[in-house]
Amino acid sequence: MQFLACPTCGAEVVFRSPALPVRVCDYCRTLVVRYSQSAGAMGEAAVLPFDISPIQIGTEGQCFDQSFSIIGRVRWAWDDGAWNEWLMLLADGSHGWLGEAMGQFMALREVELAGSLAQMIRRLMNDTPVMPGESGNIAGHSYEVADIRTVRCIGCEGELPFTAPAGWEALSADFRNRDGRCASFQKDRHGPSLYVGHHVTLASLQPRKLRALPGWSLPADVA
Repeated sequence: MQFLACPTCGAEVVFRSPALPVRVCDYCRTLVVRYSQSAGAMGEAAVLPFDISPIQIGTEGQCFDQSFSIIGRVRWAWDDGAWNEWLMLLADGSHGWLGEAMGQFMALREVELAGSLAQMIRRLMNDTPVMPGESGNIAGHSYEVADIRTVRCIGCEGELPFTAPAGWEALSADFRNRDGRCASFQKDRHGPSLYVGHHVTLASLQPRKLRALPGWSLPADVA
């Protein structure tokens, strides 16, 4: 854990993960980038709009056979909706993403974009159109394209592996598998990236420190 001063307002900025370079200041929302023992400012994060989610920074649970703590979030939107991507700090020091859309959850980890890839992934990397329903092999399993769309960042908070300014656009493609596996491809100003994982339920995460929502009670299998 590292403590630095926000270069904009002077407030204490806490980095829990030693590997992540970016932290949104909790007080002034500056995108703070750390350089060894100092910090710089890379713009300001937009205020996140209210959304109904039981997950919050500090939520803890179990995923990928180990404990985790939520330390960051990016909220994405497209023409017909929005979803959250929560960054998990895992017990072994690595990271994973918990995707959340309309009460459904996906647990994902980044994999290398090297070696044998499905032709559809190569086409996405080269900006060649891919259609929903197409299938191919990703990381040793067969997947089908569920959807593909251009998305934009509408806000972020906490610790992140990258700066996420409002309005930042990316190409996003989601893949599904009959066995409950899922995958996600993204191409943005940082380049292409690929994530694989599986669908999970809130109960299977064994969550603690959930957000209290007025008029909402924990499901029986979570409480």
